[in-house]
Amino acid sequence: MSHIIQAKNLNKNYGHKHALSNVEFSIEKGAPVALVGPNGAGKTTLFSILCGYIKPSSGEVLIMGHPPGDKALFGKLAALPQDAQLDPRFSIAHQLKFYGQLQGFSAKKSQHEVERTLDLVGLLDVLNVKPSELSHGMRKRVTIAQTLIGSPEIVLLDEASAGLDPLHAREVREVVASLSSDITFILSSHDLNELERLCSQVLYLEQGCLKEHQTLTTPSSDKCRYFTLRMKQQEEGIIEALQQLESVSHVILTQDREFLIKAVAGHEDAGTDIDVLQLCHKNNWQYAQIFNGKTLENQLF
Repeated sequence: MSHIIQAKNLNKNYGHKHALSNVEFSIEKGAPVALVGPNGAGKTTLFSILCGYIKPSSGEVLIMGHPPGDKALFGKLAALPQDAQLDPRFSIAHQLKFYGQLQGFSAKKSQHEVERTLDLVGLLDVLNVKPSELSHGMRKRVTIAQTLIGSPEIVLLDEASAGLDPLHAREVREVVASLSSDITFILSSHDLNELERLCSQVLYLEQGCLKEHQTLTTPSSDKCRYFTLRMKQQEEGIIEALQQLESVSHVILTQDREFLIKAVAGHEDAGTDIDVLQLCHKNNWQYAQIFNGKTLENQLF
C-alpha cells in the first residue's frame, strides 16, 4: 500500500510556544486513522497544516506527493472543522450547490453532487429544508456531505460526533465506515471508544510531540494475548479469583469494573476467555462484555 501522507521533522512554533515538535508519521490509503490527544496537544495545528491553512515552521509534509495547499490537491482533500455551521437563511440544497460551484462545477453538476452526497449520508429528503428544521445530528451529517462534494480521496473530520447523542453518533460512524473503501478518513476525537470501532491506525499527540504511532491491526511486540473484561457491577475478590486461573498470568483493574487480563505466556490458545466466563458463571457474576485484546485507551495509556 502506498503512503498518501508523509510528515518528516514537522515543527510549528508560535513565538516561543512549540505547537508541534519533530512530528513524523506516514499514512497509507485505507481504513480510517485516529488522531488522539488532550486539548492543546497540537491536533488542530496538524489538521491546519495538512489542509494548507498554515505553513509549518520547518519540516516537510507531502500529501499524495504534493505539499499541502498545492493546486494538484484541489478537490482531493476535504476537511470538516469541529465548529462548522450551516447558514440558517438558505436551504440545504442551495448551500451545498453553492459549495459545488465554488469547486468549479457547473450548476447542473453541482446539483448532481448535492443529491449524490446527501444520498450518501442518508438525507436526500432534506434537499429543500432549512438547517433550523433539522436535528443536530442531521445537520452534522449535512456538513459531512459537504466535505464529500467532488469525491475527495482524503477527508479530515475534527470531532465529527461531538455533542451528538448515541444514536446520531452511530449514524456518523456508519457514514464513515460505509465510505472508507473509497476515502481515507482522518478522525480527531476525544471519544476513544468511537475511534476504536472505526480506525486501524492511531496517531497520539501530547504537547506537540507524537508519543505513539501504531497500527492497531498489527500484533504488538508483546506476544502475549490479552482480554478485556467489563463487569456490570463490582464483584468482591474478582481480581484474586481471576489470577488463580491456570491460564491467567496477570490481571489489572484499568477503570471502574473493567479488567485487563493477560494470558499465560506460551498458552495463548488455552481458552483463557472460556475459563473467565466459567468463573463468572460459577460465582453468579454478571459481565457486560469480554473481548479479545486491549482497548485503545489501554494501548495508549
